[in-house]
Amino acid sequence: MEIAEHIQVVDAEGRLLAAAAEKAGTDAQVATCPGWQIRDLVRHQGSVHRWATAFVAEGLTERRPMPEAPADTDGDALLAWFREGHHRLVDTLTNARPGLECFAFLPAPSPLAFWARRQAHETTVHRVDAQSALHPVTAQEAAPIGAEFAVDGIDELLLGFHARQRSRMRSDAPRVLRVRATDADVTWTVRVTQDPPAAERGATADAECEVSGPAARLYLALWNRLPFPAVSGDFALAEQWRERAGV
Repeated sequence: MEIAEHIQVVDAEGRLLAAAAEKAGTDAQVATCPGWQIRDLVRHQGSVHRWATAFVAEGLTERRPMPEAPADTDGDALLAWFREGHHRLVDTLTNARPGLECFAFLPAPSPLAFWARRQAHETTVHRVDAQSALHPVTAQEAAPIGAEFAVDGIDELLLGFHARQRSRMRSDAPRVLRVRATDADVTWTVRVTQDPPAAERGATADAECEVSGPAARLYLALWNRLPFPAVSGDFALAEQWRERAGV
């Protein structure tokens, strides 16, 4: 996907998140994030947006702590704070120089491409979280997530996040998990060992377990927002993902 497409997603999903949060109210429980209320979700995502904006807007080349959200702000004022930060992020990404140099923590064609993509997926997953405060997440709620975007997000998660040392998805004995998007003709092979998982596109090894389904459902399942649509083979490996693969 192109940078401009990711920025469009950041814009649209941030608006949807704010609308769902406003409708649910800041006291509402977030079903997909046990222990969180909407105010916690909005404060988190608002802080992430401001954190990302700073790297791009100021050309920061080293990691900085995430800014804290205003703990004494709630209700309409909190939503206004979120919307202001979201608007600034979209504006900053839209007007950034393509050759911008700044900090990024996953491989990408450029720092700007990294931040546009990362914030697109960050905001989309948390939009689903905000909607879960209104009613349980279902397959119908995942439908607005296009297959191409979902495949892009699975790539980011499997080939990016879980390639890092901090991934907790490990196994003393080597295991192989297959991920198959049934509506996109895309598969991933994930080798789980004592090292960080090694994932690649394609059915490159025999798998002990396969999780499969429409790309959007898989995307949310791999982020532990939905159950896996279908599991075949060793169910224990799929369950291990749900227990240990949180980012």
